[in-house]
Amino acid sequence: MSNFVYQPPQTPWLELVYRDEHLLIVAKPSGLLTVPGKAAEHKDCVENRVKSVLPTARIVHRLDMATSGLLLMALDKGTQGALGQQFERREVSKVYRARVWGKLPQEEGSIELPLRCDWPNRPRQMVDHEQGKSALTHYKVQSRSQHYSDVLLFPVTGRSHQLRVHMWQSGCPILGDRLYGSPQSTQAAPRLLLHAEELRFSHPHSGEACHFKLPANF
Repeated sequence: MSNFVYQPPQTPWLELVYRDEHLLIVAKPSGLLTVPGKAAEHKDCVENRVKSVLPTARIVHRLDMATSGLLLMALDKGTQGALGQQFERREVSKVYRARVWGKLPQEEGSIELPLRCDWPNRPRQMVDHEQGKSALTHYKVQSRSQHYSDVLLFPVTGRSHQLRVHMWQSGCPILGDRLYGSPQSTQAAPRLLLHAEELRFSHPHSGEACHFKLPANF
């Protein structure tokens, strides 16, 4: 990753899926940071793009730079806190779509492997049965081809790189993943084929059940 050059996509510059007076949902493209990095060249991100239009916007959760899909943001501190509590209590339902190398052992199942940061190799994460934090992912295979499978992933916990590491450890790394996987799986796609496709939560002000879906473009 030392030779990495940050070149975030410029079109569409900002795509809103939904907005009301309290919150908004952004369609995050692959290759764009959710929040700014420390370096000056890493300032372009979802948070700063949204704030340039809606200055009160606040981050509620994050997606990896390489992951695309639905990203929920708040427009005031109270909404941010209420949504953050829903994430902490695991009341937010998330569905991801991924294209993985090879074939998973079953049509549907669960992967439970504790994770922690691999400090000498940051930002990589690693499985650690002694010091890792619990991490659980359910999966369901949608289709199979000769070399890869399309799967839906249902994370119960929200650890950093959880879906990427769990697929890699199951022997089916996500296509285009530059951090985890084999040369074959890495070179099989120009980007990470992981997309946050569905999001369900309760509106913190009306209590209404909210359900948003954004199909993957791969």
